[in-house]
Amino acid sequence: MDTKKIRKTISRFFARVGLNICSFMVNILPEKFLCGFAKNVAALAFLFAKKQKTIALDSLNIAFGKEKSAKEIEKIAKDCFTYMAKSAVELMFFFDRPQVLKSKVEISGKNYLDKALESGRGVILVSAHFGNFPLLLGRLAVEGYKAGGIMRPMRDEKVEKMFLEKRKKFGVKTIYSQPRNECVNNTIAALRNNELIFIPIDQNFGTGGVFVNFFGQQAATATGPVILAQRTQAAIVPCFIIRLPNDNHRIIFEAELKLAEDKDSQKAILINIQRLTDIIESYIRKYPAEWGWIHRRWKSKPG
Repeated sequence: MDTKKIRKTISRFFARVGLNICSFMVNILPEKFLCGFAKNVAALAFLFAKKQKTIALDSLNIAFGKEKSAKEIEKIAKDCFTYMAKSAVELMFFFDRPQVLKSKVEISGKNYLDKALESGRGVILVSAHFGNFPLLLGRLAVEGYKAGGIMRPMRDEKVEKMFLEKRKKFGVKTIYSQPRNECVNNTIAALRNNELIFIPIDQNFGTGGVFVNFFGQQAATATGPVILAQRTQAAIVPCFIIRLPNDNHRIIFEAELKLAEDKDSQKAILINIQRLTDIIESYIRKYPAEWGWIHRRWKSKPG
């Protein structure tokens, strides 16, 4: 085993240990103390997770460097770490208490979702790694919707297996992004069954997607939602979940996005992915700490 593999093994071991410790604390602490516990975890992460902190600050400077001061950018980064820690703690808490979600997560724009479902061709929920997005799927499942998401499995198989079982318990379907053909077939089958499929399109997609404008920079973006909608006639409904001042949440559904058409099919895809990306950017600008800045969104370059 080479040095790199040894480091990964050790890193994943300690990550599992940390996860188990957090899970233990969530089970013994009263609910009112959980957010305070998460804040302390976030403060430690911001202090010691130097690589993630650097990525977050770099990403924020790309997006807001010309608009915000260094102090404002650092505050967003700190708040981002806090929100991520709170989200992780909340997931551990709610996974075993799904019915509590009804009182903790409200829904706005539900009429847009229900109207989109009337066609009977399924709904593609286009979103981002924004807010506590796993709670969004859990809340919809509790509400009685058939909900699932396309997900990339975690690198640690043991942790992935644990979360897969918890998602099943929640009633949320998991469609893995690989193998690709299996992912596409499972997604089409779910849409034809008039289900909801959550697809985030806010992460770097290498050379497999299209480049669209995102905070003034070209960003490689997945085209899956638009291609799936063209193929199945499923509705596309943008949706997001935001944290409220009392640490409850609100799911927001936008009106169905009617796809723009063009004689050039590739141009039509590009136009529609840009429209969806613009919606995502508008939410990030409004609630900047809700987005996962610890991802190198602009890593791939055109050409």
